[in-house]
Amino acid sequence: MARIELVNLAHSYKAHPTSPSDYALLPMTMTWDDGGAYALLGPSGCGKTTLLNIISGLVIPSEGQVLFDGKDVTRLPTEARNIAQVFQFPVIYDTMTVRENLAFPLKNRGRKTADITKRVDQIAEILELTSDLKHRASGLTADAKQKISLGRGLVRPDVAAVLFDEPLTVIDPHLKWLLRRKLKEIHHELKLSLIYVTHDQVEALTFADQVVVMTQGEVVQVGSAQALFEEPEHTFVGYFIGNPGMNLLPCSVSQNKVHINGLETSLSVPENLLHAISNGSANNTIKLGIRPEFVECHAKSIANALPAQLTMVRNMGTHWLVSCQLGEHKVAAKLRHEPGKVGSPIWLSFLTERTLFYVNDKRVR
Repeated sequence: MARIELVNLAHSYKAHPTSPSDYALLPMTMTWDDGGAYALLGPSGCGKTTLLNIISGLVIPSEGQVLFDGKDVTRLPTEARNIAQVFQFPVIYDTMTVRENLAFPLKNRGRKTADITKRVDQIAEILELTSDLKHRASGLTADAKQKISLGRGLVRPDVAAVLFDEPLTVIDPHLKWLLRRKLKEIHHELKLSLIYVTHDQVEALTFADQVVVMTQGEVVQVGSAQALFEEPEHTFVGYFIGNPGMNLLPCSVSQNKVHINGLETSLSVPENLLHAISNGSANNTIKLGIRPEFVECHAKSIANALPAQLTMVRNMGTHWLVSCQLGEHKVAAKLRHEPGKVGSPIWLSFLTERTLFYVNDKRVR
């Protein structure tokens, strides 16, 4: 296992990049601790697989360094980095048995037979493959083959890190949930350094201790599931995390009051936002962010509530999911009670302590 440091790392697939849009990865510096579980989360094309391939040695970055325990491995080939990688589709030997597949990485490194047997049995038990150890891989289901592929990545106890590139894509949805839980258990039991690439927020938030959220080649926030949900540092994080995502409403500030859709609210204005407005850096790009969980709906007009209209009401079993039209903007809310019928008027208020403000898409603290 290793402590992984990315120092001023950036990458462009163009020979002579001249603008940020030419980069697949914009400059970043971060540290991943030995034994940590990390997820790279973002939509397709955001740069997460490029970053994973740089760490594994499949891609040499245009700029910056990759350090394993302080050693510069930026230009070392994959085989010299002592990492294991699990890909989107199973990488196994169909002609071998399950046991032979799991043992192969250890045999290649000259491990003793007794040690190999002990480790293979341990990994097979964790992944519930014990009953299949004598079976040929060719006769197994796609789900079982991917579990073998996961096992081959996890079987070496001395790896610097295990890298997963969307490994549950081909897995049945129910088994996917079980395997996510298994990977979490494996991390706690084996203390391996795990880095997991996915576009699925549920996978990332349930698997990782720290989630690296990426968009358009940029790392916009690194944090725990709770931090990403409660304190998104970028509007993309607010929108991307959560179902539905954060409400992001253009607003203005006048006489120390926040106005939405031309209507005054009772929300307090952060001091740093007033400072950004006074020095011109806000540049009329202020957005208010509020999670649907923290939107309150009222059937009658109350002080400082904003008049809106119900456009959707859906019973989700555990809560009511509603959509409201506030001027030109839609506002989603999660409620414990049915708010009324579609088309009826409704008044919205936001919990002050749960309301965030953004300037140029970045949070104002």
